Amino acid sequence: MEIVHISAEAYPMAKAGGLGDVVGALPKYQTKAGHVAKVVMPMYRTKFLYDNQWDVDYKGKAWLGDWQFDFTVIKLTSKDLGYDLFLVDINGLLDRQKVYGYDDDAERFTAFQIAVMEWMVQWQHVPDVVHCHDHHTGLVPFIMQHCYAYRYKLAKVPSIITIHNAQYQGWMGWDKTKYIPEWDNWRWGDLDWANSINPLASAIKCAWRVTTVSQSYMDELRYNSNGLEALFEYEKGKCMGILNGIDYDVWNPADDKYLTEHYDLTNIAEGKQANKEQLCERFRLDASKPLFVFIGRLVGEKAAEILPDTIATAIHQTNGAAQFLVLGSGDPAVERQLNDLKFDPFVAQHYNCYIGYDEALSHVMYAGADFLLMPSRVEPCGLNQMYALRYGTVPMVRSTGGLQDTVVDMGDWEGFGIRFTHATTGDLLHAIGRAMDVYTDQAQMDTMRKRMMQIDHSWESSVNAYLNLYQSLKA
Repeated sequence: MEIVHISAEAYPMAKAGGLGDVVGALPKYQTKAGHVAKVVMPMYRTKFLYDNQWDVDYKGKAWLGDWQFDFTVIKLTSKDLGYDLFLVDINGLLDRQKVYGYDDDAERFTAFQIAVMEWMVQWQHVPDVVHCHDHHTGLVPFIMQHCYAYRYKLAKVPSIITIHNAQYQGWMGWDKTKYIPEWDNWRWGDLDWANSINPLASAIKCAWRVTTVSQSYMDELRYNSNGLEALFEYEKGKCMGILNGIDYDVWNPADDKYLTEHYDLTNIAEGKQANKEQLCERFRLDASKPLFVFIGRLVGEKAAEILPDTIATAIHQTNGAAQFLVLGSGDPAVERQLNDLKFDPFVAQHYNCYIGYDEALSHVMYAGADFLLMPSRVEPCGLNQMYALRYGTVPMVRSTGGLQDTVVDMGDWEGFGIRFTHATTGDLLHAIGRAMDVYTDQAQMDTMRKRMMQIDHSWESSVNAYLNLYQSLKA
């Protein structure tokens, strides 16, 4: 099959979160399975763009309302990614360094989707499947089926929307219908949700199938999806959850390019301690004490605002026996509070943070930490806990979404993690207390680490589920 993935992110070209990791890995493993997988995304001005060679694949024109724009599609010449990567450039819209966060994001991603459709309709053939990811590509199924210029060729091509996070839906006012290429006005209901254009809702209505990145998250969306609950209930017949995998070529403590101290099942304790000592030396912490880390976006979905108080309280309650390291960025208020903890003389002896994003540091933290904190309010799948498992770091997670699908509490049969119910300081402190107890039992820690490092969260099983879905649509 020929599978075209359309996305706003794909690692290593551009990544803002888990979406980038997934779209950077899934096509590679689909190619390994013998299929032709392509990724199409905007041409942001990133380091990866300038560090690689590209060929021009297509030049064209399209309309965004009454503005005709030129666009260029380029293709990565290298085959190192394991799939074909195409970038769409639109001067004035996509030539930015950041992926999101601009006032004209609605125009940027609408123009991107139109350009992709204009390019694809020029092909001499059609792909077997068009696989869209999140609301940034949510208008594609509608355009394929109901826009006159494209439906004659693309309406019968199966389309899939994978929802990585339903909290963000790409809402636009109805005044922006002028941006959408001429379409069948009888189909206005496929764009509308709550009196606005809702690209994610449109994709749920128009795509042939809807997937999410874990079964538990799919179940949750029917009662907690930021206003789309009734739609998920109505469309449940074409919805399914497929758990994400992680790229074992990138995330492997035995040969991780970011680690200087590698390890596997034969030397877990020694390998983790060596990485812990490097990490603690860099951040002025004590490698003889348990190390808790948080890696991720400092936003409400991740319950990041409870971290400053929880960390300070835990350090005082344990009299400095627990240590904490935070890597992330997001809410300026949370960033400020985390930085302010460094000015507490006692807390600062047992805590540090790095505000920002550092891929290399994240790998060392997974390898060197004893415990990973994930008190998320919303976690559709979660990749961080899978990375932690791969590196023998005990995940401490709130029971939600993909976290409850992938982490078994240590109190249960063959458990290997710590789960709690509420995204509150109280629940997280209780979980930290449990972690401190198990840390003193080296035999149990060794058993849990061996157990978690043998869990298979590779992409192979997930890829097979997607391929079976594609085949069913073709049939």
